[in-house]
Amino acid sequence: MNETLIRTLREKLAQSEHAVFFGGAGMSTASGIPDFRGSAGLYTESEEESPEYLLSDSCLLREPARFFDYYRRNMLHPEARPNPAHYALAELEKRGILKAVVTQNIDGLHQMAGSRRVLELHGSTARNYCMKCGSPAERDAISSTSGIPRCETCGGTIRPDVVLYGEFLPADVFTAAREEIEQADFLLVGGSSLTVNPAASLITRMGRRRGGGCSLVIVNFDETPYDEYADAVIRESVAEVLPALL
Repeated sequence: MNETLIRTLREKLAQSEHAVFFGGAGMSTASGIPDFRGSAGLYTESEEESPEYLLSDSCLLREPARFFDYYRRNMLHPEARPNPAHYALAELEKRGILKAVVTQNIDGLHQMAGSRRVLELHGSTARNYCMKCGSPAERDAISSTSGIPRCETCGGTIRPDVVLYGEFLPADVFTAAREEIEQADFLLVGGSSLTVNPAASLITRMGRRRGGGCSLVIVNFDETPYDEYADAVIRESVAEVLPALL
């Protein structure tokens, strides 16, 4: 790790008035949760039908038993715990530096680490609700059951409060994330390939705002489409880099 660069970024971050973090699956791999597109991800390891179908609204409606079987086996990680990167972000928020965490992840690890302003673009496995009456369901309403989970009130199907393939991102969350990023004077991107839209399109709103005093720092093992716009690109683990910025 380039200590001179880290020191410079630490100083810039400390002087920031509105820092924002944008994160993806790489934030959770250090917590034991595999990503979709990595060498051991669902896209490369799965011998079943495409994850895009098995985790889609179409599969949920047409083959709910199959959907929930796949969802339980691949999307629920109750043993996962926050890693040093999650705790570093919570500490930055506590210091008043970080104003928001915008995440593509659905695991709830940011909140578990203590972050309070978390904008979950793709929802959360920690929340469930009835598709028929809309009533919220218990956190373990899916994980603690088998087959198709049913609402105790009306008998409807309980589904996870996550954005499935074929569904739109929640408009209120997306708008809030856009507003946070537009206000940012320091945008830290961690563990995201920045290729999944419309979430990644939020970074486009940064443009080349460095002239306006905005810093863009990307921490990711692989190249991203936005590396050329960044003030700094670090090819290291977020679990090591983020704590070093404190």
